[in-house]
Amino acid sequence: MYYRTYPCHHYMNRSMYNGYGTYPYWSNQPIYNPYSMNPPTKIKDYGPNPFVINIDKATKENINFRTALWTGEHLQVTLMSLNVGEDIGLEVHPTVDQFIRIEEGQGLVKMGEDKTRLDFQAQVYDDYAIMVPAGTWHNIINTGYKPLKLYTIYAPPEHPHGTIHQTKADAEAEE
Repeated sequence: MYYRTYPCHHYMNRSMYNGYGTYPYWSNQPIYNPYSMNPPTKIKDYGPNPFVINIDKATKENINFRTALWTGEHLQVTLMSLNVGEDIGLEVHPTVDQFIRIEEGQGLVKMGEDKTRLDFQAQVYDDYAIMVPAGTWHNIINTGYKPLKLYTIYAPPEHPHGTIHQTKADAEAEE
């Protein structure tokens, strides 16, 4: 038997489906298909306005080294894309806690209390989360064969509203 992603009328149980891509026959709601023809997300800073987004999709579509997606008064979400072999760069945020989630790719996380002694190291892959306490030196290195796609949450915001760094060199020049 062949299994297919719905909606596909060729393999539907006709007693349950009405042939119009809705399920069940008594409902007018379309079948949820996350792979339907969705246009690309416009990636820009939407803060501080109320905002909802498919963060997985936006993170994977981001091609910039760093893009501020939402900047509020007390929180910021940025998207990042690290090329093969590229790293974020060794950094510390003295008063800012940070949450990082890997959406695609693989990398190596290094953290420590001193920039010369990064004694915490971990391999990370799709769906891993990284918590960086304020005052902790840290770096993430793309060790995979494709771009490492991640998003990070700073509380409070770390970058100015609307920040876009197309490359790591752009980010370093601005800092």
